Amino acid sequence: MSGEENLDTLIASMSAQLVADTFVFATVPKGQAVPDDVSPKMVFQEAEGTTLVLPKTDARRAGLDFEYPCRMITLNIHSSLEAVGFMARIATALAAGGLSVNPVSGFYHDHLFVPEGSEIEALNILRRLSAAVA
Repeated sequence: MSGEENLDTLIASMSAQLVADTFVFATVPKGQAVPDDVSPKMVFQEAEGTTLVLPKTDARRAGLDFEYPCRMITLNIHSSLEAVGFMARIATALAAGGLSVNPVSGFYHDHLFVPEGSEIEALNILRRLSAAVA
């Protein structure tokens, strides 16, 4: 097993990095291929179709309907996929600030998709959360 599991260490040691692009959530109907000219950050197969999280510019260029224009924040701490409560603490802090969040866990890092326009407030909340534990 790799990555940090201790919740206080994760919260205190994380740094949040805002990714430059605006992302959106789109879907491709079941049985239809993902367009070749898009570069999704995430592809997830669901019973109804394929969910894509991709740059807004890619979705527009491919003619995909999309929702939830958002900004991606990467948490720069190698969290274990078995870490208990990490995302719950983050989501709770963001919710207390009135922000929605769609988290995605990668092998090395967690990524947060927050509504476009609320990214600075989200970064401030995450910094305060980290400082309160440090």
